[in-house]
This record gives sequence, C-alpha cells and structure tokens, in this order.
Amino acid sequence: MSRILVAGALLAGTASQWLTAASAHSIKADPTDAVHASFDIIETTIVTEGDSAVFTTRVLGEAGSEKPAATGKFEGSDVYAYVWPTSLNSGEIGFDKDQGIVALAVTFHPDFDDAAKGGKNRDIWHPHWVVLAEDNACGGGLKVIDIPEGTKPKVPETWPGVPLLIDSPEYPTTFRGDAVDVTIPLSLIGGINGASYDGVTAGLKVNGNLHAPLLCVSNVFKVASGDLSLPGKVLPSK
Repeated sequence: MSRILVAGALLAGTASQWLTAASAHSIKADPTDAVHASFDIIETTIVTEGDSAVFTTRVLGEAGSEKPAATGKFEGSDVYAYVWPTSLNSGEIGFDKDQGIVALAVTFHPDFDDAAKGGKNRDIWHPHWVVLAEDNACGGGLKVIDIPEGTKPKVPETWPGVPLLIDSPEYPTTFRGDAVDVTIPLSLIGGINGASYDGVTAGLKVNGNLHAPLLCVSNVFKVASGDLSLPGKVLPSK
C-alpha cells in the first residue's frame, strides 16, 4: 500500500492541471478497526479564516494521547506525526523551488530537539514543515529529504540546522479532545488558497546508523483519502 501512496503523492505534486476537480471542503473517513483511535482520522480540513489558514485533523479517539517511548538516544528513535500533505511548492515555504512534496506535520519525539535557533521541543507536540520524497529504503516509502554534506540549499530562517529539508516555525498548535489544530498567518504561506491537501497519521524513525535517509516515514497509520490523492481543497471557512 505504501508504494501506491507514494505514487499518488508524486502525481499530486506534479500534475497541477487536475486540482480544480478537488472540490471537497474537507476529507472525511470511516473509522478503521486496525488503527489506534488517537491516529484514526475521521476528518481533515484546511480552511482560511480571516488572515490565517487553519489546519485541522479529527480522530476517533483523543488526539495526541499516544506518544512514542523514549529510547535514550537519537539514532533509531521514533517520531509520531499528524500530517497534512499539500500541493504547495517548496519555494513557498522558504526552500528552493520544486524540491518535493510539501507537508505540515505536528510531531512528538522524546529523544531529541529540533527547534529553531537551538530551542528545546522534545516532549511537546510541535509543528514542522517538511519536504518529502520517495525512498524505497523507508518502510513507508517516503523520507524527509536529506541535505548532502557540503551543499548549502536555500532554507527558511527557522530551519533547525539539521541536514534535512525541515523547518521549525512556532505556529500556534492546539489539541482539544479529538482534534489537533495549527493556525498559520496567510502572509507566511503564499499559494495556500485553493491548494489541494490530504491527511495522514504516521510514525517516522531516525536512521540507526545516522546515514541518509536520516529520517524515514516508517509506518503509515492512516491516510484520510485512502490513497494520498490530495482530494481536499483549501477554501474559506463556512
């Protein structure tokens, strides 16, 4: 299934002409018995409200209640995430253009910090922008794109200094019962109006040998659309 998801994501990221057909105001999904309730997506939305974009995922259980166990070391450690893959271009979030699949992710990882400017963010749920690409070495078929040693790509001001296409902005992030919300000023994400999106819950893992791929999507818990086709479309809130 993961290879199908990757194919859907890559197609969605490159074939912009079909996006006008993605007219869904939200993506709704039936509960899945095999998925833990806190990651069992039942609805995902991205809407604009005034001068902000609000990313929301609702699950069957209590959002954020399950967290990965600490391992005591960085290598081989786990990350849990609520993710919104989008049709945004990487150039619209501060990286070089056309680098891969742009996704907002709310993550929890107890074994390391990756906040901007040396800040601390282990043991708290917090948001990231990530740029993803296909990698068959990863259990979930996708990785956060590595920055090769010796290269200096364009990165956002809040890039945490790790060799990955990842950003660590301090957007307001709220867990409330069955939902997680992230609010982002529209001025910071050009192109979000009318963009397409999906919803994913997933586990990621740091490479045990600290080699590329450094951070893999290791386990896809659930995809709101079922196939990562990005059927949602960002519209003003009703």
